[in-house]
Amino acid sequence: MAFKAVKIGKYTIDIPIIQGGMGVGVSWDQLAGTVSSQGALGVISSVGTGIYHNRDYTEKVMKEGRPYEAENFYSAKVLKIIFDNARKICGDKPLACNVLYASSDYNRIVKDACEAGADMIITGAGLPLTMPEATKEYPDVALIPIVSTAKALRIICRRWKKTHNRLPDAVIVEGPLSGGHQGFKYDECFLPENQLEEILPPVVEEAKNWGDIPVIAAGGIWDHSDIVKMMELGASAVQMGTRFIGTVECDAHENFKQVILDAKEEDIKLLKSPVGYPARGVKTHLQEMIEEKTAPKIACISNCVAPCHRGVEAKIVGYCIADRLSDAYDGNIESGLFFTGANGYRLKEIITVKELLYKLIHGES
Repeated sequence: MAFKAVKIGKYTIDIPIIQGGMGVGVSWDQLAGTVSSQGALGVISSVGTGIYHNRDYTEKVMKEGRPYEAENFYSAKVLKIIFDNARKICGDKPLACNVLYASSDYNRIVKDACEAGADMIITGAGLPLTMPEATKEYPDVALIPIVSTAKALRIICRRWKKTHNRLPDAVIVEGPLSGGHQGFKYDECFLPENQLEEILPPVVEEAKNWGDIPVIAAGGIWDHSDIVKMMELGASAVQMGTRFIGTVECDAHENFKQVILDAKEEDIKLLKSPVGYPARGVKTHLQEMIEEKTAPKIACISNCVAPCHRGVEAKIVGYCIADRLSDAYDGNIESGLFFTGANGYRLKEIITVKELLYKLIHGES
């Protein structure tokens, strides 16, 4: 099967592969810029930008070595720096930003991303009903919600059409084998009817009811044959995250990459999260410390996600997600939280983005 370019809003993606937005600091300027430069779609994560240059910040911005409050954890200044650096790599090729709907200050972060130069906004971790409101001053920015069911897409289209006379420019349907936060409750992630190959066709059919909305398949897609399978089920493109962790250009710390390279299939688990959704990652010493109640203290310095209620949920699950993802960015294996998709154990080498895209397009393992 020959892969066709996909049009999203006013933008054309030559290679129908979207690199998943991975925070904190896994997909920033180097990875996203390089992916877009090669003709696929690079996605910058908006999560945790405040740690990017945090060693230079004053105490007004930092507290106990952490970005202080959401305005600094989601730093507009640093997001602009990341986009500018990515643009030096990819020029004017399409570049997206992933903004979690669960983020504190969601609408503000979306506006920051548009100001920074994002051509598209991708949003999951909740039903993003306010996306059009957040981007109403930026009509050229394409909007891509992430859903897990056809019903969710129908609700979004009805609401957007009613409130802003707007529809999604594309939609990502994500199955429960993806890395990070899921769109299903814990037990639901294992049900056969919720797997990507089952939920994709109904979303494709629902998208047709609203016009020509491209559907992007995500969650557990690993190689050329997986991409072909998704295309045969009606997808116009695919989103892949974990494969891009295994690239030279990935912004993650080398220790982060090594944790994934060393992971066995049984090490990759669905973990509890303060966000309120189960999240998939590598079970490491952090989970042992949580079980033994010896994990680092929870102070809620960054106020990163609204569902956590300023550390209430963090204390229930036993860890602060902002702090632990920041530790992973710093390469701290002892206390870091390392997200990966269910197929992360299959990652065995570090190659360039160019080499990876060649393998995915031409079918080499």
